[in-house]
Amino acid sequence: MEKTTERVAWITGASRGIGRAITLRLSEAGFIIVASARSSNADAVVDKINAEGGKAVALSLDVTDAVSIPNIAKEAVEQFGRIDVLVNNAGIVRDQLLMRMKAEDWDAVLATNLTSVYGCCQSVLRTMMKQRSGRIINISSVVGQSGNSGQTNYSASKAGLIGFSKSLAREVASRGITVNVVAPGMIDTDMTAGIEGRAREVLLERIPMARLGLPDEVASVVCFLASHDASYITGQVVAVNGGLYM
Repeated sequence: MEKTTERVAWITGASRGIGRAITLRLSEAGFIIVASARSSNADAVVDKINAEGGKAVALSLDVTDAVSIPNIAKEAVEQFGRIDVLVNNAGIVRDQLLMRMKAEDWDAVLATNLTSVYGCCQSVLRTMMKQRSGRIINISSVVGQSGNSGQTNYSASKAGLIGFSKSLAREVASRGITVNVVAPGMIDTDMTAGIEGRAREVLLERIPMARLGLPDEVASVVCFLASHDASYITGQVVAVNGGLYM
């Protein structure tokens, strides 16, 4: 992929796991980075980028705070003059069988994983439309395609991202803005670290490639979709799941 010059990428949930890998990969590709996470959690990845000669700022954001979201977009534009890429990666899980699921756990997952994407996308659209260019990349999940027992809230939020992205892609395509989805499978992050013993063996047996994916393997796809090379791709779901769901 070509190195970019003075293009700006905003990543939510940038502090760890897949989000951290995406942030670092986009920086390596030459993007100016706006890294968002709760509190000061994104400081470490931003410090690493700047120490290695990249350009990045950390802007604290709780994505469930609807008032703060447009302020982050405004600050990014004030600092750098544009926003070229938005990666909606922030997400949480609150797993439980539906018959036992608390309403607050349903609400928290939908607010973080889906409603926040509405706010972040809306906050960048005016800028991207003026530029007549932009890339929006939403991080869904294999369970948004296949479903999973004990994850009705998470699956609903991630499936909702797919429908949201396809609809938005139709709305903004004529302005040179693409909207795509990346749907990771089981990736080797903090979320999967607690799966051990026989449960881990059973999981690996379900994956044709017989291993967990790496955050960098997801980041590579995101980086491609953020590039000029992906200029004619929109409204698509790219699965990065080792064959877990086909």
